[in-house]
Amino acid sequence: MKPIGILGGTFDPIHYGHLRLAEEMLELANLQHIRFIPAGNPPHRDTPQVSALHRSAMVQLAIADQPAFVLDEREVLRSAKCFTVHTLRELRAEFGENQPLCLLMGGDAFLQLHTWHEWEQILDLAHIVVGYRPGFTLEERIHSASPKLREHYQQRLCSVDYLSQHPYGGIAELAIPKLEISATLIRSRVAENRTIRYLLPATVANYIYQHHLYISC
Repeated sequence: MKPIGILGGTFDPIHYGHLRLAEEMLELANLQHIRFIPAGNPPHRDTPQVSALHRSAMVQLAIADQPAFVLDEREVLRSAKCFTVHTLRELRAEFGENQPLCLLMGGDAFLQLHTWHEWEQILDLAHIVVGYRPGFTLEERIHSASPKLREHYQQRLCSVDYLSQHPYGGIAELAIPKLEISATLIRSRVAENRTIRYLLPATVANYIYQHHLYISC
């Protein structure tokens, strides 16, 4: 059974860095599809620059031409803090006990996983798939992580094939070239009235200009 990928984030705004990461993971992890889940009220980050509805609309525009990318708005519709473990419990209830689920993230986020709410429960609900730069592995930096996270990494590191054979519990690594694009850069360029062409889809750029987003950052 092909795994379902789960990619969360503030997407403030979504850009080609997010999209390229998702496209690479879709292929390399042989995923059925990827659910983009914009954060509504993220507990681990500063309040997003623009509203959840704007960020969700931009995600929808960005992924419109890729049938394997799906917008999931469950978090933007919540008023309470949105914890990943709660979202995964909902998804697990919806898709059943046997469907493999893969939480997708970058290496920096993984090394901070121990600071997340009920983080150890995440591995009882989904696999974790970590994207890292070619020539670099988490093994080189895992020694600086918390002892408990290091223990999980060492015990659960698995192959891509494992992801489709089990519904949860594995940690897989994928070498993925990183585009040096950030939402912070895009917001700054908009505020400075500088071009953001080729940093994100034209449909998203047009939406930003039409709704006058990020002009006061």
